Amino acid sequence: MSFFDQEYREIFTKAVCGKGKKFTQSTHLISPPHRPSSILGCWVINHVYHAKKKGDHVEVHGHFDANVWFSYNDNTKTDVVTERINYCDHVPLYIKDENCIDDDLEVFAKATQQPNCLEANITSNGQKISVEVEREFFVDVIGETKLCVRVNPKGCKHDDDFDFGDLSDDDFSEIDPDFLGRKEEE
Repeated sequence: MSFFDQEYREIFTKAVCGKGKKFTQSTHLISPPHRPSSILGCWVINHVYHAKKKGDHVEVHGHFDANVWFSYNDNTKTDVVTERINYCDHVPLYIKDENCIDDDLEVFAKATQQPNCLEANITSNGQKISVEVEREFFVDVIGETKLCVRVNPKGCKHDDDFDFGDLSDDDFSEIDPDFLGRKEEE
């Protein structure tokens, strides 16, 4: 029996060989230029990140800008302080395929929860602002692996072998183009 007569074949392909997810809450201290009287608002913008596999986890390095609107001078004036916050999240892989062929892995990270300010408070000494931020990442690790597939001994049926039966072009003209209930735009 030759190799091509066997019922199974091995196929090399790229596949997901690791998955992970991590939710993080972190607290950051921001130093405003004036002694704050009260916090009027806080928001997070300009989030940028990238991910790389390191050992049995994925490191997500990123940064975002925390903007805090506050009053000062006994609530008579306001200002906004912006501070760039850097972070490194270690996302553990809860699915790991040990059958990846090489170490040339691609990592896809998605922020399922963009950094978001939960709370902003004036610290007990009254000089700084404490900002609590949450974020969440989901990661996929893609690598080359080997699959074993069963081969159909009769071969494949080709599209040109498909039998349309007694259908004609007129049969297709009866299809309602609005079968999904969408209105055509004019």
